[in-house]
Amino acid sequence: MLLSRAKAATGPATVEEKEKKKKKLPKLEDFVAARDYTGAVTLLEFERANKKNDIQTAMWISYCYFHLGDYKRCLKEYTEITEMKGAPPENWNYLGCVMFFLGMYKESEEACAKGNKSKLQNRLMFHLSHKFNDEKKLMSFHKNLQDIVEDQLSLASIHYLRSHYQEAIDIYKRVLLENREFLALNVYVALCYYKLDYYDVSQEVLAVYLQHFPDSTVAINLKACNHFRLYNGKAAEAELKNLADVCSPSFKFASDLIKHNLVVFRAGESALQVLPPLIDVIPEARLNLVIYYLRQDDIQEAYNHFKDVSPTTPQEYILKGVVNAALGQEQGLNDHIKIAQQYFQLVGGSASECDTIPGRQCMASCFFLLKQFDDVLIYLNSIKSYFYNEDQFNYNFGQAKAATGSYKEAEEIFLMIQSEKVKADYIYLGWLARCYIMNRKPRLAWELYLKQETSSESFSLLQLIANDCYKMGQFYYSAKAFDVLERLDPNPEYWEGKRGACIGLFQQIIAGHEPRETLREILAILRNTGNAQVEYIIRIMKKWAKDNRVSVT
Repeated sequence: MLLSRAKAATGPATVEEKEKKKKKLPKLEDFVAARDYTGAVTLLEFERANKKNDIQTAMWISYCYFHLGDYKRCLKEYTEITEMKGAPPENWNYLGCVMFFLGMYKESEEACAKGNKSKLQNRLMFHLSHKFNDEKKLMSFHKNLQDIVEDQLSLASIHYLRSHYQEAIDIYKRVLLENREFLALNVYVALCYYKLDYYDVSQEVLAVYLQHFPDSTVAINLKACNHFRLYNGKAAEAELKNLADVCSPSFKFASDLIKHNLVVFRAGESALQVLPPLIDVIPEARLNLVIYYLRQDDIQEAYNHFKDVSPTTPQEYILKGVVNAALGQEQGLNDHIKIAQQYFQLVGGSASECDTIPGRQCMASCFFLLKQFDDVLIYLNSIKSYFYNEDQFNYNFGQAKAATGSYKEAEEIFLMIQSEKVKADYIYLGWLARCYIMNRKPRLAWELYLKQETSSESFSLLQLIANDCYKMGQFYYSAKAFDVLERLDPNPEYWEGKRGACIGLFQQIIAGHEPRETLREILAILRNTGNAQVEYIIRIMKKWAKDNRVSVT
């Protein structure tokens, strides 16, 4: 009864309120409070069309375009305001901010210099000094920062841009303690944790913000990036698809970032169409374009895109090292290999990176290029649990194990590799064949050769099998390999190798270490050579066979 009385009492009032709301005209303050900047611009443009083209209206229109991320239109509006009579001097500072967002740093500095002295002007000049790498000016503007929220957030952003993520986190957390309602700071904290590779922690912090604003483009994008790191590209792409449902077509903010990230999540799909125009917009676009070229084995193009870049972040130093190492190894250029070693050592030896996974990978890469494989294993062993099924890691790990004589472990690691591209590589085949031979499985090494098509690489593999089998006393497969080599290239060295292997195998038959039936194959192999020594060797073998009743016909 109480419930139905409550309904009866409030019903008519609710209807009346709805009617009032229908008649009530929307106000600018309502649109801004609801973050509906498209609605706000529509209202303001309507007012301007109705002869209300004053400075105040123009500045509100500029403000809305700025928050919509339409910086080009915003630039046009603020530029027109500077030409109006009675334009406030702070308009130059606002114009400088828009230019900064468009990457027009020199123009931004010039506009800012015309504005009035203010905290905003100091913050903008602080950021411009960072962009110009002017440390003297940076410290000058840094001294003018005060203990107010805007200045502290500006300082935190500079810490972030300089890869000082923990310092940025400390500032954000301090501001959050004093201003619990500043929920967006959770996104900044989550972004710092992402950069520190703490993806789980980043997700937890980000969830606080997403509970209140589930349609946030920046937050959903960061969540997708965390999923990419924690799971895979498909999981990340699924998160970004949610943006299509919650964002209106007019909402352009972060659209370039999302296009960029989709290329990364899809393992480089449409990279050449999407990434080149974004090189001067998103810092990571150039890095990911270089990575795309590396994955396509277009090392020269990767080098061309990155050769003029002066690295400032660990990721850029690492990529510089990888590109130079790849180019040096492909073209046999020792200068590039030395440069790669220096870059890897800089990152791996730095205080901020030495205990991170990328830092240890860098030190391993440095020692790998120096061929100090015992040191390589120290670093790779410390991080192997993170890369158990990672083909590229296992490829390098297997080579280091084999180079230090741990052939049994190396064989196991090589066989874990699934990538067909790696398994078709001559370096992989050569190391695996050597592991088989050293582990007394020469038949498997021989089968690796039989699967190859005739080429210079298969010829090299044959040489490796012939010589390694000879060294290990596995004369049967050594003789077979030297026989094929001699037929492909009548080099006297191959005859000497075949002769030694055949005689060695004959000794093993006499000692009872090889089946007597193998003697028939030895004779067939020897007859493939027209050397004068052949008949003498065959005569001795046949005599032994006759004396020991071994059939060789």
